Amino acid sequence: MSNSLDPTEDAELVQAVQESLQQMSIELEHPQDAEAIQQLYQKAQALLSHLTPDPLTVARVTGVLLVYQLPGTDPEEVKWFEGELQNSLDLESIEELVDSIFRPDAL
Repeated sequence: MSNSLDPTEDAELVQAVQESLQQMSIELEHPQDAEAIQQLYQKAQALLSHLTPDPLTVARVTGVLLVYQLPGTDPEEVKWFEGELQNSLDLESIEELVDSIFRPDAL
């Protein structure tokens, strides 16, 4: 599977992802407007800037950042996650990190 989408497809995908994340924020009873979601998406891009992630990987990271905005989230956990992202050497480790957060057997 190719990572090279044409710019129109890429923009459409990013827009669809951001709309889905906005809907997810409503379902989490912590609604975010389009601008807030776009800022989270840009934060995820910045955290992954040392790699070349596809929009879906950025979306998954943005989803985690969105969940971490919920009340009661330990700020140290957010710092840990962001540090892990910045120190990841490849996209596979990013995917494994995101998957591990949502696995019931995660430590």
